[in-house]
Amino acid sequence: MKGHSTTHLENLTRLSRIEGQIKGVKRMIEEGEYCIDIITQIQAARAALQSVNKTILEKHLKHCVADALVAKDPDEIDSKLAEVMTVIKRMEK
Repeated sequence: MKGHSTTHLENLTRLSRIEGQIKGVKRMIEEGEYCIDIITQIQAARAALQSVNKTILEKHLKHCVADALVAKDPDEIDSKLAEVMTVIKRMEK
């Protein structure tokens, strides 16, 4: 893990919780639980993943993009901004 390991470690903890949620959803399906209850759990897992996604994007902006701006390397700045725009466009879908 390059650089910002504290945030990545925090996200690993959160992802472990999400993994548990997904396993719970699988179990619910296997056991034939009520559909709305399954959907509710899927929505909770999606929201948790989206939260991790936003945290990582914020960290990327504060560090990787900011570092490119400080370095004043036009190619690196363009590259980082293009990456961010690609991610934002994907989030809209």
